[in-house]
Amino acid sequence: MSGLATVSSSDSPARYDIAIVGGGLVGASLAVALRGSGRRVLLVEAFAPDSAAQPSFDERTTALGNASRRVFEALKVWPAMRAEAAPINAIHVSDAGRFAFARLEAARLGLDALGYVVPNRVIGRALWSALSMDSALSLRVPARVESLERQADAVTLGIVSDTGVESVSASLIVACDGGASKVRELLGIAATVDDYSQHAVIANVLTDLPNDGVAYERFTPAGPMALLPLAAGPEAGWRMLVWAARPEDAQRLQQLDAAQFLREWQQAFGWRAGRALRLGARARYPLALTRSDASVAERVVLIGNAAQALHPVAGQGFNLGLRDAAALAESLMETRGDWGDAQLLAGFVGARQADRDGVVRFTDTLVRTFSDTRPMVAGLRDAGLLLFDLLPPAKQALSRVSLGFGRRTPRLARGLPLR
Repeated sequence: MSGLATVSSSDSPARYDIAIVGGGLVGASLAVALRGSGRRVLLVEAFAPDSAAQPSFDERTTALGNASRRVFEALKVWPAMRAEAAPINAIHVSDAGRFAFARLEAARLGLDALGYVVPNRVIGRALWSALSMDSALSLRVPARVESLERQADAVTLGIVSDTGVESVSASLIVACDGGASKVRELLGIAATVDDYSQHAVIANVLTDLPNDGVAYERFTPAGPMALLPLAAGPEAGWRMLVWAARPEDAQRLQQLDAAQFLREWQQAFGWRAGRALRLGARARYPLALTRSDASVAERVVLIGNAAQALHPVAGQGFNLGLRDAAALAESLMETRGDWGDAQLLAGFVGARQADRDGVVRFTDTLVRTFSDTRPMVAGLRDAGLLLFDLLPPAKQALSRVSLGFGRRTPRLARGLPLR
């Protein structure tokens, strides 16, 4: 891409202040946030951003909370996403076969929207377009990290690309390379995996009712599902379905012909969104809570899914990872010293811990509570939904989840520049 530095031909390792490993949604956001830092920044990514094999920028969507939208506004990339961002005007939560439900409405909370649903490819395109104009950024893509060696003042990475093997050295390594992080593996850091025994089936569904901006969370015996609004196109009734089911059921759902899939979805979901007409392409992936046993090592820090990968039920995974990136960028921009300083990294991890722990508990509790089929639990769940629907303070509190559970929200998440 134009404006990006090429591979160094020097025999000695090229030296950087920071090497970001992983140029997906979180890694690319961090790189954009560090524009103008005056530091030497390297981004290593295994797939070209416009490659069909790029897993981060596919047709899946991400529900951005308002704090995440403010981050992108502050980074000046939101205008490139806005046209394809579907506002969430309301959230409707229901439990199939039970009488209770809860509804959260943006207008009643004095908000323009509770959040926005944006295709991942749109987010990726906006971020990488911004990166392509950063002449100070060095890029290795497609390339992968195969080795890691730590010294007192730097970390040396062995990077493999189509042009061969290269060594680069950086004061700080940031792992943004996903739940199966190669950096984490090279460091010998284990990860705790809680398997939810669920797979998510992802598909676009067209119904005969136009989108009204309502995001549905419906918990059914067949598994929890989310139905998210999509930006209006030629046909205004398209929505994104995320259906979590037992692995064998998810496999069967993926293999059903479209008409039978839509019949089963309609029976499980109901008619609030209208009558199902057409089905888009389907994908399936396993669901688990993955937490790195440590998120910092000497001159290395893990953020996003490399640190914690969540169930998608509450749509909090990327929003949490983006706050990681925003907070780390803020910490780095505030120092003129060594970006790999142990005290700086310890302070960052300590400041992020409450938010990370809070979001993990929130998401995990939702999954386990609504997956429990015992009559007593179902009754308590119903009572909880009813109580929530009657309590404005509870709704106000939930609307602020996108700000995180930490004591301090990153500047970018408040719509403020880093400096």
